[in-house]
This record gives sequence, structure tokens and C-alpha cells, in this order.
Amino acid sequence: MASAKVAKVKKQTNPVSKKGSESSEEGKKLSDYEILSTIGTGTFGRVVLVRNRETKDYFALKVMAITDVIRLRQVEHVTNEKEILSSISHPFIVNMLWANHDNTFLYMLMEYVPGGEVFSYLRNYGRFSNAMANFYASEIISALEYLHSRSIVYRDLKPENLLLDREGHLKITDFGFAKKLLDRTWTLCGTPEYLAPEIIQSKGHSKAVDWWSLGILIFEMIVGFPPFFDDQPFGIYEKILAGKIEWPRHLDPVVKDLIKKLLVPDRTKRLGNMKNGADDVKKHKWFKSVDWDDVLAKKLTPPIKPEVMYAGDISNYSHCAPPIIPKVAHDGDTKNFDTYPEDNWQKTAAAGEQDIALFADF
Repeated sequence: MASAKVAKVKKQTNPVSKKGSESSEEGKKLSDYEILSTIGTGTFGRVVLVRNRETKDYFALKVMAITDVIRLRQVEHVTNEKEILSSISHPFIVNMLWANHDNTFLYMLMEYVPGGEVFSYLRNYGRFSNAMANFYASEIISALEYLHSRSIVYRDLKPENLLLDREGHLKITDFGFAKKLLDRTWTLCGTPEYLAPEIIQSKGHSKAVDWWSLGILIFEMIVGFPPFFDDQPFGIYEKILAGKIEWPRHLDPVVKDLIKKLLVPDRTKRLGNMKNGADDVKKHKWFKSVDWDDVLAKKLTPPIKPEVMYAGDISNYSHCAPPIIPKVAHDGDTKNFDTYPEDNWQKTAAAGEQDIALFADF
């Protein structure tokens, strides 16, 4: 949410259910939470860290101004996000616990994932090792297989939307561009460097775009930057359509082969989008040592374990966070964190009755 954006799979059973303190949040009201600080901002809203006044558990609350959502024509995207998150549960996808609204804002209470964005770690490391990228790609593939089995296309895979939990496992977040598809859609949305050719060419797109984005992501994790980049979005689009990639010498030939097969312009021949779906990706030789049942069960050892001092620690949400996080003096200590301006956001004017009615079921 904090970053700028352009506007037949093997059946997998639901692997987890919401439990513990998360399930106990059902039926809670906004007044049951103490609003602490902003941990991310976007075009029409922000994410704030909140604490349950009774249990003292921490959560992330996504807050969106109704007037801004309507002005920016994001009603469909926001509604899709809420509907999709309320219908899914997976170890590598952030859990939404409840959604609500008042006359001014739309609210989505999410589990708080304290490790911060993979984006920050990637910038600190410069690039990930082959083994690190393999670990993260495996967890992403598990999540994409789950989403696609439910006819959901994610459409916004990138390091900024991948969070690390306390143990270092992934959580995919920000489902603002996700959509349930029976066939194809023609909406231009996503992040320029990660857009598949069929989105740019307005040919209509489907789940195949997520596999293209996975190829871009694996390249960026191992190389340190995406294969197609330019100062302007139009320049990026030209390079994507030209399809010429400069391959670094250090790149392992096996992962290079996988990336090439994911970045096939013809979506009917793109790995992950053919007859065997995600199984074709999982059976690629780059994943030959991966036990996919162990991936889903979170039995693999994460390559990075975030330094989380306490349950509500937000130090990992600084995009400029140093490789070593300073110790925190007390639970509410924020002196070591980058801060976001609060901008008196809670004073936002209420929406009109007609606008509020659009979100009656939210």
C-alpha cells in the first residue's frame, strides 16, 4: 500500500484456519483498539498499528477514506480486496480478521506481520543468494497455487508486497488488485516493471500474469534489480515487449532456465499456465530438493529471521532500516523508527449518504 502503482490448477485444500487471538477479534469494534502509529501510507489510505485494549495484542488496521476511494475510482478494487481476503486463509497470505466502515472510513483489520517488507531486506543485502531466492519463491508458489485453485488472480507480486513474519516466513499482502476470474479481464493495473506483455497490449489477461511476475521477482531477488527498467513507465513497457534481457554472469544456469520459461510472452506456453498448472513450476529442476509438503507446513528454515524485539515492534517497517536493528527500550519506543506524518487523518470529512451506501456490505 505504501508504494506507487499503475492503475487447470491442482486443487489444494484449505491448509489453515484462523485461530487463537486472531479469531477472537471477530465482532470487535474500532473503539476496542488503541491506534498507535502509521506504518504505511498510500494514495487513499494508510495502515496503522493498533492494539486490542483488553488483550494487548497487536494488529495492522488498513484505513481508507471513502471520499478518496470514490474520487480515485477504486471502489471495485477495494470491494474485491475485502471479498477475497474474507474468503481465503493460507500460511503465506496475510489474514484479514474483520472489515467494517463508518461514515468516513473503510476498515480492514489484519494480522500484524512484524518482520517488515522483503523489499527492505533485498535493498540491504543488494541481492539474495540462490538458496534464499529459492526459499521465498517456494512459499510464493504455494500461495499462488492456492489462489489460482480458487480462480483468484493476484496481479501485484513484488518485494514491497511480501512481508516476513517473526520466524522469517512470507506473508503476501495488499490484495487491492486481486480479482476472482472465470475467464479474462482487461483492467490495466499492477506495477510497471512487473507487468506481463498481455496487460500492456490490452489483450485480456488471466492467472498467467502471476507466473510472469514470479519470473520478474526471482530475477530481481538474485540480481538486485528487475530485468526491465527505465526512468519512465513507457520505456519499461517498450523493453518488456522487446523481451531482451541482459543476463549477469553469476546467474546459475538452472534458475536462468526457470526465469526464461516464466517470462515467455506467449501465455499459452508460459510455465505455470499450461496443462499441469503450478505443478510444472514445482517440478522444475531448480526446485528438485524442495519438499512441497514441508514448504506448506513451514518446516523449512527461513534464511532471514527478523530481529523483532516485541509483538508490536515496527522498526522493520523503515525502508531505510539498517541491517542491524537497534534495541528497543520499551514496548512503545519509536525513537529508532522512521515516522510517517499523521496529517490529522482522523479529522477527514465524512462522505455523503449516497457514497456510504456503496459500501453497505463492507
